[in-house]
Amino acid sequence: MHILKRFMLASALLAGAATAASADSIPGMRGHDHTGITVPDMAQAVSFFTDVVGCQKAMSFGPFADDKGTFMQDVLGVDPKAVIEEITLMRCNFGSNIELFKYTAPDQKDLTPKNSDIGGFHIAFYVDDVAAAKAYLEGKGVKTRMGPIPVEQGPAAGQTILYFQAPWGLQLEAISYPKGMAYEKDAKTVLWSPKDPAK
Repeated sequence: MHILKRFMLASALLAGAATAASADSIPGMRGHDHTGITVPDMAQAVSFFTDVVGCQKAMSFGPFADDKGTFMQDVLGVDPKAVIEEITLMRCNFGSNIELFKYTAPDQKDLTPKNSDIGGFHIAFYVDDVAAAKAYLEGKGVKTRMGPIPVEQGPAAGQTILYFQAPWGLQLEAISYPKGMAYEKDAKTVLWSPKDPAK
């Protein structure tokens, strides 16, 4: 898509989102701000996201607890005696932010969900070259899965993907679609993307 056309489409979508407070939208909803993740070791997580992925640490704060009341339960839906030892916000280039939590709680479970589990999730990072990303990650000792896998059919045709894991088991993905995806040709809604619009 020509750069000017893409810019005009993005501008129209943003303008629509800014004024689209309706019965089927949270009033004033503008976009995805961050994804929050609870990690077992804050120093390890910050090191992984900065030294391997390439994010930047923006700020840290905490701790938060309520020894006498139910504030933690009322606000966050966790055990009343849960403690947030630290919160760290990461900026990952042109995508939304990642918020890392280090919790302790009486009922804390230490179980990393698989992608197929209810509540399972992954974080995807747009990269220019998935094969280069795989070589880099493996050079850093990061566990990668099969791939790069090019998607050649269906609405997602044009993607190349690779799944990989953080040291504590968090599922992540490297994805690239430099020429866009097949669905975009006739789509009323085009997905937001951090990729360079000139590509």
